[in-house]
This record gives sequence, structure tokens and C-alpha cells, in this order.
Amino acid sequence: MSFFGIDCVRKKEKELERKLRANDREYNLSFKYATNAIKTSKYNLFTFLPLNLFEQFQRIANAYFLFLLVLQVIPQISSLSWFTTVVPLVLVLSVTAAKDATDDIVSTFVHLFPVLRLRSEKWMDVQVGDIIKLENNQFVTADLLLLSSSEPLNLVYIETAELDGTASNLLCHLSLLLGEVRCEPPNNRLDRFTGTLTYAGQKYPLDNEKILLRGCTLRNTEWCFGLVLFGGPETKLMQNCGKSTFKRTSIDRLMNVLVLCIFGFLAIMCTILAIGNYLWELNDGSEFTVFLPRQDGNDAAFSAFLTFWSYVIILNTVVPISLYVSVEFIRLGNSFYIDWDRKMYYSRNDTPAEARTTTLNEELGQIKYVFSDKTGTLTQNIMIFNKCSINGKSYGDVFDYTGQRLEISEHTETVDFSFNSLADPSFMFHDHALVEAVKLENPEVHAFFRLLALCHTVMAEEKKEGEIFYQAQSPDEGALVTAARNFGFVFRSRTPESVSIVEMGQQRSYELLALLDFNNVRKRMSVIVRSPEGKLSLYCKGADTIVYERLHQSCSKLMDVTTEHLNEFAGEGLRTLALAYKDLDEEYFNQWQQRHHEASTDLDDRESKLDQLYEEIEKDLLLLGATAIEDKLQDGVPQTIEQLSKADIKIWVLTGDKQETAENIGYSCNLLREEMNDIFIISGNSPEDVRQELRSEEVFQKQLQFRLNMRNKNARTSMKQDTVEDSVFLPEQTPGVSPKVITDEVANGEYGLVINGHSLAYALECSMELEFLKTACMCKAVICCRVTPLQKAQVVELVKKYKQAVTLAIGDGANDVSMIKAAHIGVGISGQEGMQAVLSSDYSFAQFRFLQRLLLVHGRWSYLRMCKFLRYFFYKNFTFTFVHFWYAFFCGFSAQTVYDEWFITLYNLVYTALPVLGMSLFDQDVNDVWSFQHPQLYVPGQLNLYFSKKAFFKCALHSSYSSLVLFFIPYAAICDTVRDDGKDVADYQSFALLTQTCLLFAVTIQLGLEMSYWTAVNTFFVLGSLAMYFAVTFTMYSNGMFLMLPSAFPFIGTARNSLNQPNIWLTILLTSILCVLPVVTYRFLLIQLCPTINDKVRQAKATPSPPPRRTRIRRTSSRRSGYAFSHAQGYGDLVTSGRFLRRPAVSRSSGFSHVGRTTTGFSPMGRSAGYSPTGRPQNAKVPDVEVTSLQMYRTIRDPAL
Repeated sequence: MSFFGIDCVRKKEKELERKLRANDREYNLSFKYATNAIKTSKYNLFTFLPLNLFEQFQRIANAYFLFLLVLQVIPQISSLSWFTTVVPLVLVLSVTAAKDATDDIVSTFVHLFPVLRLRSEKWMDVQVGDIIKLENNQFVTADLLLLSSSEPLNLVYIETAELDGTASNLLCHLSLLLGEVRCEPPNNRLDRFTGTLTYAGQKYPLDNEKILLRGCTLRNTEWCFGLVLFGGPETKLMQNCGKSTFKRTSIDRLMNVLVLCIFGFLAIMCTILAIGNYLWELNDGSEFTVFLPRQDGNDAAFSAFLTFWSYVIILNTVVPISLYVSVEFIRLGNSFYIDWDRKMYYSRNDTPAEARTTTLNEELGQIKYVFSDKTGTLTQNIMIFNKCSINGKSYGDVFDYTGQRLEISEHTETVDFSFNSLADPSFMFHDHALVEAVKLENPEVHAFFRLLALCHTVMAEEKKEGEIFYQAQSPDEGALVTAARNFGFVFRSRTPESVSIVEMGQQRSYELLALLDFNNVRKRMSVIVRSPEGKLSLYCKGADTIVYERLHQSCSKLMDVTTEHLNEFAGEGLRTLALAYKDLDEEYFNQWQQRHHEASTDLDDRESKLDQLYEEIEKDLLLLGATAIEDKLQDGVPQTIEQLSKADIKIWVLTGDKQETAENIGYSCNLLREEMNDIFIISGNSPEDVRQELRSEEVFQKQLQFRLNMRNKNARTSMKQDTVEDSVFLPEQTPGVSPKVITDEVANGEYGLVINGHSLAYALECSMELEFLKTACMCKAVICCRVTPLQKAQVVELVKKYKQAVTLAIGDGANDVSMIKAAHIGVGISGQEGMQAVLSSDYSFAQFRFLQRLLLVHGRWSYLRMCKFLRYFFYKNFTFTFVHFWYAFFCGFSAQTVYDEWFITLYNLVYTALPVLGMSLFDQDVNDVWSFQHPQLYVPGQLNLYFSKKAFFKCALHSSYSSLVLFFIPYAAICDTVRDDGKDVADYQSFALLTQTCLLFAVTIQLGLEMSYWTAVNTFFVLGSLAMYFAVTFTMYSNGMFLMLPSAFPFIGTARNSLNQPNIWLTILLTSILCVLPVVTYRFLLIQLCPTINDKVRQAKATPSPPPRRTRIRRTSSRRSGYAFSHAQGYGDLVTSGRFLRRPAVSRSSGFSHVGRTTTGFSPMGRSAGYSPTGRPQNAKVPDVEVTSLQMYRTIRDPAL
């Protein structure tokens, strides 16, 4: 991939303009444009072996073993055969290569869809300039110029969820002609496109509205034709995707450092022993030349040189090759636990959790930063009409007969909409009072839903009688129109000049005179319509703060009541809108319409002139009420975020949604809380503004003076504890120098940070990135809005660059791929936005709530097991090896081994392999329930407390002590000792047997002390390994084996002659006690004087606590959403332009049963039953609310109804 990446960069530098001809492959191939083939794998058939070996030999230990192999070929140095190193090395490389190949094959699974270019081809064979046909619900897998479609006026509907994370339906307009295209070169800008189409000597402009981008999905359009502009890696989506990188855990990187330290220590030990051999040869060596003659020319110096390399081979067990084999098996086993976890299985979609890589499990136990997408990851992207306020009365809550509010659940009775055959059967509402008000023809309620049915940009599709499907630009719009539909005001069709609705069974057509579109500044939209009776009305919906500024003063008391309702709605995390209207004078409107036409055709300053006209007519509005929509979160999201926060994991939400939407979700999912000291909004439009909002010296001085009585826009200085800054100057980044790790600053409370995409672009500049990072890291939660896929990756890279922390990115769409690839751990949600994120991820599952189990249970256990394994493995091998070092001083530094050769061979392979694997696969400090009850158990992993350089050197010190005991106690016990029958037992073979038996007992007892969770498997492995040792020892030291191969089994009779002596077993007991006594003492004192969180939890009562009640998290807040819509500016122009015309609708009936003032069979419930705990009828109007013209409208009965 790196080679392909280089090619793309070079080509991008050369290509200044793209030229292509439609359906002319010969011409287009001359430019050597990229094909549409996408390669996401790391290897292919030819590069697998060299690249994989290169990756594996990045492990210094593997290179070390290769070096040992070379040494063992030299007979003057090696006392061991060459195959003793070759076989394990080849085994390790082969197992790892097979695992890497399997992972890569899984990650490169792709879907191929058929396309048409006069013949059937696959997507990977499509070339730039080809004309292809797409059909409904197919993915767009190349950047296309739209040519024609099945829809009127050649429009298409596309879903952009893979691009911006929102399942919105957009309209793309046709480019009618064919010819030669000149356009911009490949780039990563999703929001812009410039080019020209030349046909018959005429040039036609091309813009983003005429482009279908890779990653979109064709919706509600039978077919369309498109011209391929960019293919494969040159598409805008792939330009936003990061490259595949080799991900390695922090433990792997630490191991490389430790192996270097071990090499240095090994060199020191070998040097000491070589010097000892040199001195011994000078002083005592001549006495042995009688029976050990030296070869010609071999003096003491040369002997010392050979001794050095001999001890390099003998002491190589300080870095045993079996370590890496064991690590791979442990990672594989822990990956299977994730795949097999039924509690992470999502039965609704039949989706289990999947560990798509087996090399990063322990990294899951060290996550400090989680970067999450919003739509489809935290939310279901499903909007539900939850509550509303109409003319000062709140609807949506359910009360019992005592007047107490009931919690709405799945078992709560829903409103019966059977009177309306056009109702959406999936819509649910629980307050019967609202449908009763509709049936009783309450004029305020009717006007409320009439506004929802008219003021929108939704498209209706009705292919069968009564089956209406809405295509909305945002889910909010669809929820509001669907609510109006169910309550009797059914939007059915529209043209550029009219909107047809069914009002309580009567078909009515309103003339659409003007649509005042939404934009980010207005935060509202309005329509001006003429009713069938000729009445002119303006209907407006938008952010309550914006609408309130434009209300008539007669609505002041109604505003107060509605504001209380809005506060209640916002306190529950609902997305709110205010609704208002006004009647227009015919003469005034005609004048305004003329000025509107002039402004809309003006080429100079058109937008500002239109805004002035909109401001002029949207005045003196009369308040109708407010809506409250729930952006339905996935199950368990608030609880998951709360648990992760308790585990000191910082969560950053990176979303393409607008600020208000993201903020509301932040409150709903418990990411932002009202208990926070402040929420900082960074929305500057220039570098200076952004820097000022992040931190400035002038504002800092003001903050010192007014900190207690003013809210300052400056973020970072507001969070500082001290009144003067300590180390306020940020380090300058010097080119070519590795970045300095930035430590966290402590804030004086809990804060949140919200930053917009345009401000983030400035904050990520080199001159300001450290400022932004320091400010963001002081906050408990960070939300980045309106960010591009590339910006998501840049934020992740920024944290990785300057923070010594492990990052995790989680998302579900193609717009999250770059972020997933950039993070240390990538998690894909297999949701409704395709498989791009899953295919690029390291782990995948179906619901965000499974993340807490992945991290707090599987991740923590994997990290704990791996750390215990490494500590114990180094301990047992260092102890094993250091005994050789002490023995060298008693064997003339002759490179003789202290153990039997068979024991050396089987020590790591048989005697100690299974017990440590059992611990590494089954050990638990606490079970999964306690892991959730005490999320603070996760913190030690973030701080690398279980295995670090300090822990490694403590392990080496412990091994040094144990090796001294294991050598000198048996040496002293056996020296000048005889058997109970008077025979000599002080020989080399007896000493070797005693030493290795003491060693095996000591390391086994140490393993028992390390294990926190004993299972039948662990017990069998431990006891079975000891039994295996004695069985193998007695077999190999038997007469029969010696008679078969005398040279291979020289320890004849040693086992039965030594192990039947009481003093031998007493020595084994003594050495075992002396080895473990300091460990037991140290741990006892540590638990008593300075207990860790693990010690406290394990000492807690073992009685299981009752399962936590799942309560709905509510936030008591006075904050309301600024605007609930996920709108995009300019959609209203398409609605009124005439370009969207749909096919003629089928003949319709009203679909309503007769409804009058008295409805048979209807029994009022809830508040509508007339009961009130205060004694006041619930249906009575709110007192002191001035009567508006809408309330007087009741006396004028609509003849159509």
C-alpha cells in the first residue's frame, strides 16, 4: 500500500486539471487515470513473504534468534546443535505469518456489484470516462457525473450516510448533455466540485449538485446513468481514508526496549564470565592441560573470546523464543473469548462481536481516549415525536388516576389511530388527550398540525393507495410530518406551486407562494401559503430563541408558559422547535412578493437582500406552541458513557452533524451534564478568534479579576486552578525533532468543550494545535461538530502525537474509516451505514453499549493476563538463566550447563508451558459483574502499572535473589554429603537434579501466588506439569534409556538414587520457602499499608449485589436546543424550482372515517378525562393567557370540514 500511496501523491502533484471524454476509453487511458479497483489489504501473493518477514524481524528478539543461529553453526563456539534454534524460530515465524495472512484475508472482503456499459462488468473493471447504470438501493462506488435517471426532470435521490454519517436524502440534478469534461484534479473536498462540460461548442458549468460521490446509496430511484470522473483511490471518499498501517501494542513496543536492555545485560554477564575465563586460564588453566590439551595457538585471550560467545548461546534463555509463541497463543485465545461472548451478541440483527485482529487484545485494557461518531454509533438515527406544547398546554405525559406522572414503557397503552386509515402504523403516542383535542376540533391543535403538514421540504411517494412514504432531508422533518399525518393532517403530495394535504378526511390543496429556506444563521424556515378559501398565512418553525424574538407582544404570557414546557422537554434531552404563524394582508404580500422576485434575480449581494426581506415579513408572529423530538439513542448508551467516564476514559465525539444536534445528543447520552462548571463553545471564524477563545493573556487577566461573577469565553484559563499560570508557554515544535509528550493539566472542576468544523481547521494548524490539545484534554468531554472525515483522523493523530495514551476510534460509516485507521484500536459498528467501517476495523459489534464490556471486561482481563504472563515468564527464565551465571564461578568458566540437557530442552516446552498458559487464558482478578461495579479497576492499565520498565527490573531483582537461593542452598546442602547408606551423593549429576527440581518447585509455587482465579483446568495444568516432570525424569534417567542411547541419557540412576533421600526433599522445601517468603511478606505489607484498588475490591464481600435498575436518565436543565434540524441550506430551492416533479400520484380516497364533535365509542383517558389533582379541569385554558386571533378562529367554521 505504501508504494501505491507514493504513486498517488506523485500523480496528484502533476495533475492540475482532469480531462476526459464520455465513453472514449482509448482517449482516457492515455492519461493513465486510476482504475476503480480498491486495495485495502497489506499483502498480495508476491509481497506477502518479504513484507511479513520484514514486519516480524522488526521484533528485535526474532533478529536476535537469527543471530544465535549463525553462532550455533560455528563448532568452536556452540555446544548445542543448530536445529535447536532453527526449529523454534521457523515455528514462530510460520505461526505468526499464517495468523497475519488470515487477518489480511478477512479484512479484504469486498462486495462487487454489476454495472452496465453496453455489457455487464464488475466495479473493479470500470474506467474513468465509462458510462454506467445504477439501480435502486445500489452503492455508488465511483465519483459520477449524473446524466439521466428514471425520475421526472432526471433527478435522483441519494442517501449520504456513508459520507457525513446522517441518513439524509438529497436531490441531485441532471447534467443533460454528453461531451468532454474538464474538472478539478482528485482531492478530498466532499462539499465542492468545479468543472465544465463541453458539447457542440457550448460550455456548461458543473458543480457539486451534479455529482454522485462514492459511498452514497441510490434511493427511491429506479435507475440512473452516470459518467465516471474519479475511480478507486482517486475518489473523494478514498482520498479521505487513511492508509493501512501496521498496528502494534504498547507492550510490543516496550518489549523491544526491554529486549535491548536484556541484550545489554547479557553482554555484561558474558563479558564478566569471559574475563573470569581469561583469569582462570592464566592462573589455573595450565594444571588441566594434561588431560585437556589446548589446540595450537589457543591462548587465554582466545579462550576468553570463545567463552564469551559460548555463554551468549547458553544464557540466551533470558530471551526465550517460546515467549513469542506463547504470546500469540494467548492473544488468539482472548480473541476467541470476544467472538464467543453471548453478552455481546445482538440477536435482532444476528450479529456477534468479532475480533478481526488477534494482536491488539491487551491494548483494549489501556484505552485513555475514545473517539466516537454520533449518528448510527451513539444514536439509532431514528427520530420520535415525543411531546408537544399547544397554546400553553403540554401533551405527551401519562398520568394515573391519582394524578401522578407515569414512566412510559413498552407496556404503556398507546393511542388508537384506527379512525385514520392513512396513519403510519409504526407511529406511537401515549397521551390520549391530544387525539381527543383533535377529534373535538380544537382550533389551536388543528392549526398546530396544519403547520407541521405544510411547513417542510419533505417529498411524498405513494405507489399504492394509502401507502405513503416520506423522503425527508433530515429525520426530524420526517418525524414531524409523520406526527401530523397520524393526528389527521396528512401531507400527500406537492408541486412547485402547491401542497396537498388531507385535513381530517378532507382533501385540501394550499397554494405555495414562497418558501423561506433554512440556513445556519436563520435557524428557522417559513412557508407562505394560500388556503382554498383564499386566506394568506405564513407558517414558521425554528429554534425557540429565534422565533421568540419575532413574536407579537400579545404572546408574552403564552411565551412564559411555553418556555416552562420547553425547559421540561430540554431537561429530558429532547430536541425542541417553536411554531408560530401570522395572517398576511393581500396588498402587502403582493408588494413583498415583487421585491422578493427582484432580490432573487439580483446577481449582487443576493443572499443579504433576501435575508432582509425574510426578516421583514417574519415579524409579529403569533405563537402556536412547541414540539419535542427524541433522537433515539441506542440502548445503554448513557450507562456506557457513564461507566467509561468512571474508568477515567475521556470520550470525544467527532460528528458531521450541526452543533445544536450534537450538543443535544451530548446531554441525552450523559456526555455533557448540567453539573459541569461550564461548556465552552469554540466557533471563531479566524485563527485569531479561535486562539482568543481557547486562551489569551488579556482575557486571562480579566478572568483573574472576575472569575466568580462572570462567564468568560476563554476556555483554558477558566479551567486553571491557580490564579497565575504555571508553565503557560507552550513548547515550540522543532522540525525533525520527535514531539514532546504533553502532560495533562488539572482543571478546577468539570468542563465540556464544543468546537465547530471551521474553527477546528484553525485549531489543528501547527501554531495552534498544542493550545487546542491542552484545552481539550482539560475537559471531561469534547464534541467536534461539522467535521470532515479527514479532520476526524487529524484529531486522533494529534492526540497520538502529543499524549502518551492509547486511543480508540469507533464508528459505523465510511466517513469514519480514516479515524478508525488512525487510532491505536479501531472499532466498527455493523449498523445501517454499510460495511466500510467494519472492514477497516480491528473489532466489530452491533451496539455501542458493547464497548464497555469490550474494554472493562475483555480488555482489562487481556491486559492483566498478558502482564502477569510477562512478569512470570521473565521471572522463571531469568531465574533459570542466572543459576548458570553463579555456576560459572565453580566450573572454571568453562561454559558448562548446570542442568541436564533434556531439562534445558523441556523446561519451557513442557514443564512450565501449560501452567503459565492456563493462567494467561483463565485468570481473573474479579469477575465481569465486579468489573462493571468497580470501573476504577481499569485505571491501572492506563497507567501501565502492571507491566512497565519498573516492574521488569523488579522482576529481574526478584529473579536474582531466587537464583542465588536456588544455587547456593542446594550447593551447600549437597557439598560433602553422603547418603544414609554412606554412599557419596555429592556429584555433578545429583547436584543438577536437585537444582532443577528446586527450580521447578519454586517457579510453580510462584505461579500459584500469581493466580487469582483457580479453575479445574489450571489445577490440572499445574499438578500435571509437576507429575510430568517426575515421570519424564525417572524415565530418562532409567537404565533402559541409557542402554538404548548412552550418549544421550548419561544421568543413569540419578533420580532414584537422589530423590529417595530425606535431606534432598528437605532442601527442596527449604529453597521453596526461602524463594517465596520475601514475596509473601512484601505482598502482605503492601495490602495492609498501601492497598491497591484491586486489593480493596477482592477484600470486599463476595455476596453479589442486586442487579442495577435500568432507569431512564433525565437531566434537569434549563437549556434548550438551538435548532433540532439537520438541515442543509438550499434544499428549499429545489422544492420550489420545479425540478423535483414526481410521477403523478394514484387516485386517492380521503382514508378517514367520519369524525365530528361527538365520537361514538371514544372514552377519554388521562388528562382528557377531566380529572385534575388541583380540582381544575385539565382541559381548561391556562389562565391569564391573552386571547389571540387563533383562539377566536373557532367561531368561524371551515365549510370544508
